[in-house]
Amino acid sequence: MERLKDKVVIVTGGARGMGAQTCRLFVAEGARVVVADVATAEGEALAEALGPNAAFQALSVTDERAWEAAVAETVARWGRLDGLVNNAGVVHFADIEHLETADFDRVMAINVKGALLGIKHAGRVMKAARRGAIVNISSVDGLRGSNGVAAYVASKWALRGLTRSAALEYGHCGVRVNSVYPGGIDTSMGNPMRFEGAARNRGYEGVPLQRIGEPQEVAQASLFLCSDEASYITGAELAVDGGWSAGHYHAALPGAPEALAVASGFRLAV
Repeated sequence: MERLKDKVVIVTGGARGMGAQTCRLFVAEGARVVVADVATAEGEALAEALGPNAAFQALSVTDERAWEAAVAETVARWGRLDGLVNNAGVVHFADIEHLETADFDRVMAINVKGALLGIKHAGRVMKAARRGAIVNISSVDGLRGSNGVAAYVASKWALRGLTRSAALEYGHCGVRVNSVYPGGIDTSMGNPMRFEGAARNRGYEGVPLQRIGEPQEVAQASLFLCSDEASYITGAELAVDGGWSAGHYHAALPGAPEALAVASGFRLAV
């Protein structure tokens, strides 16, 4: 059974990484998908590869006029709009002392303003139809703090609040709004050095599942939240992070993997 049969969904940041995998999965599950991105060549190539149930739409998520055009063109092409996955996002590495305000503004504009505009314009169509699902792709850093990425963390915490507020404003109109919190995912953002094999999992020893995540695993969460299987779920937060947000292992304490204890060279007796 196709879980998104005949539904029309816009996926921002859809040309690569988690967004591209989401587009592939949604088309496979019966949806008609708009691959929305600023990466024209990659987006067009993906849409062509996905066939007649996919179309590319050039979209800078910080541009309100571009959002209006993207939504209007989607409805003109397919007659409806059932879903939006706000996946577009950027990260910037800097400690607070050296964080330039221009870089902070850029991160907030793409990660928060972009999602807000998507909810505003796609949500308007969904409200009128009294159906729809919006998924905001946040991050494990929207559930905790992290050094070196203050702008990114701030943006993802803001997206968390935006999701909950939108769930309240749109829920009584039949539109569900939820958020997904990926941990480290094997994309150009999550694995910028492009490590392969077991090396990809370096640094994840303290995470309960002890590995990096796959784009497909995040796409599956978005699929569920956009499908009718999630018909009574809104304002929810789904962590796809290998247990990262649950906590990290203390290698010296009972219950941690034996390999961590050996590597630390110390474990308390119990």
